[in-house]
Amino acid sequence: MEYRRTYSGAPWESRVGYCRALRAGAHIYVTGTASVSPNGGIFAPGDAYKQARRCFEIIGRALADLGADLSCVVRTRMFVTDISRWEEYGRAHGEFFAEHPPTTTMVEVKALIDPAMLIEVEADAVCPVA
Repeated sequence: MEYRRTYSGAPWESRVGYCRALRAGAHIYVTGTASVSPNGGIFAPGDAYKQARRCFEIIGRALADLGADLSCVVRTRMFVTDISRWEEYGRAHGEFFAEHPPTTTMVEVKALIDPAMLIEVEADAVCPVA
């Protein structure tokens, strides 16, 4: 089986040794994706909705790099630092997945790698090989 990888350029990828997403046949696995801005800082500190949207945008780009799109996503996992803000995260999720809803999980965690991060998202996709 052929494996294809894509990288976002986040500083943690090379330091920790991982890729943004990996395609193995029809399956694509997108690693935990946080709200990182193009310059490497945290995008929209304090804004749960905007951070969630940014995560889904980054995931969408990773999927596109591997010949897929958000309609191929079958599962998302949202790790959030404040579950009481679930509606903000959920609103962003719904905007990206309303027409092709995946299974999903939202779990509150104690902290993420940077205290300004409010959410980190993983996604799994299945997309026919072109």
